[in-house]
Amino acid sequence: MLQQTQVKAVIPFYERWMRSLPTIQAVARARSERIHKLWEGLGYYTRVRNLQKAARLIVTKHGGKFPENFEDVLALPGIGPYTAGAICSIAFHQPKPILDGNVIRVLTRLFGITGNPRLPKVRSRLWKLADELVLAATHWDSAGRSRGKNATRGVLSTHPAPGATNQGSPACSHLNQSLMELGALICTPKQARCRVCPLARLCSAYLNNRVQQLPNLSRRPTPTRRRFMALVAQKQGRFLVRQRGEGIVNAHLWEFPNAEILPINLDLNSAALAIFGIAPENYEPLCTIKHTITRYRITLEVFRIKQNACRQFGLGRGRWLKRRQLRMLPFTSAHKQILDRLITKVAMYKGFAVP
Repeated sequence: MLQQTQVKAVIPFYERWMRSLPTIQAVARARSERIHKLWEGLGYYTRVRNLQKAARLIVTKHGGKFPENFEDVLALPGIGPYTAGAICSIAFHQPKPILDGNVIRVLTRLFGITGNPRLPKVRSRLWKLADELVLAATHWDSAGRSRGKNATRGVLSTHPAPGATNQGSPACSHLNQSLMELGALICTPKQARCRVCPLARLCSAYLNNRVQQLPNLSRRPTPTRRRFMALVAQKQGRFLVRQRGEGIVNAHLWEFPNAEILPINLDLNSAALAIFGIAPENYEPLCTIKHTITRYRITLEVFRIKQNACRQFGLGRGRWLKRRQLRMLPFTSAHKQILDRLITKVAMYKGFAVP
């Protein structure tokens, strides 16, 4: 859940999930619609499908116990080097590096790395530095001290202190969490709080007045604007919805019939007639929803088909469901907003009552 989502946004979803599916076995057995409904609103739904695939693999291959070996963790669906390193270092106190956006920012400034972190060569160097740091942490003594110098230029040392051990040291967890927190709270993208940073005296960017220049990230592509038209059809107290297929964005989730309007400036009436075969007099505006998916800025214009016209148009395959049935289904974020607005506004429309 924490992949690509802020902690404060995750907490209520996590608590709801754990009440419903508190064990790995429960996740492995759950129906697809249930896990998608619990995840509804978090986005990036491939994550929840990978989570269930991982749970099923843990049950079949690891006897239902989450693996502790780094390679076994990395082999789980949806888990890459960063997540595997975070799990093994924080949960199991293993000397495994992590490299998220916050850590990248800290390391590029600390060591004065001017290359673009998105480039493989620069990313490889950052992983190497992160690895050196977490290995050095295994040699801290009980007071958090270490001796010697290495490629990390005095930030940490990989030379062991007397009596140090490499097994099960919480220092690995502490280091990685500290790097993430330092990037989140002190070494921020803008207005970094260098005067209170514990690493300021060692920081290349701070000492050379280059904090705002690092990391040297290339500009992201200009957002692409897309325009969609969605239709809300109702007859005999039921609404027409459909499920998205496998292998596409928001697979397995539900939505109201919709289509992209191409080109983006096409007249709505012409689009409705061309795509759905609906004349302007047979539908009316319900709402407009604007949202973002990755680099796309999407405008979704929603219309209600007038009740006496619903039977005249073929809107493709789908299911006619009552409101209480719709509430049980996992919807895409934008179409969940349609459902919410539909339920609150339904009484305003004559002949559009819902049981």
